[in-house]
Amino acid sequence: MSDHDQGAPRGRRPRSGGAEKLRLERREGSAWELVHPRCSRRRREDLEEVDEMIAAGETEIARDELVWLLSECPDFLEAHVRLGMIALEEDDPKLARGHFGRAYELVLRTLDAAGNPQPLPHALDGNKPFFEAAKGLVHCLLETGRGTMAQDACRRIAPLDPADPLGIQRLLRR
Repeated sequence: MSDHDQGAPRGRRPRSGGAEKLRLERREGSAWELVHPRCSRRRREDLEEVDEMIAAGETEIARDELVWLLSECPDFLEAHVRLGMIALEEDDPKLARGHFGRAYELVLRTLDAAGNPQPLPHALDGNKPFFEAAKGLVHCLLETGRGTMAQDACRRIAPLDPADPLGIQRLLRR
């Protein structure tokens, strides 16, 4: 292994080329779906390993793996969401807010760049990590006394999927 490879867990090779970005594609009817960067789609097995680590109680190793995955693929929404979940499990809503917030912001930037198309239904697989991040963010904002910011986030995401299958809007009414 070269010196350049030493930062990569499990002997993986560092990425080559520039960072890939999240984007949107129109689906059937008027629905839009997030298309995740190729780098995140290629890391599906790594994410499964992280889930196994978390299930086995190896959260420190899982966290290191997720950080490495994000160094390879900064727009990897599911890695941001997993880090947020780990922080919540460790009773650190402020840190979790940062992780969920990063995934949320990445999607908002993508939506803004595309002219804010709607709807973005949770039912489409590519959109699920965004809504998980949004729910985690709203929860953390409420837990850290930032109710106005939570309301703003809810207002921003409500028109994207009015059905609200994750009950994000209901979090404001607790």
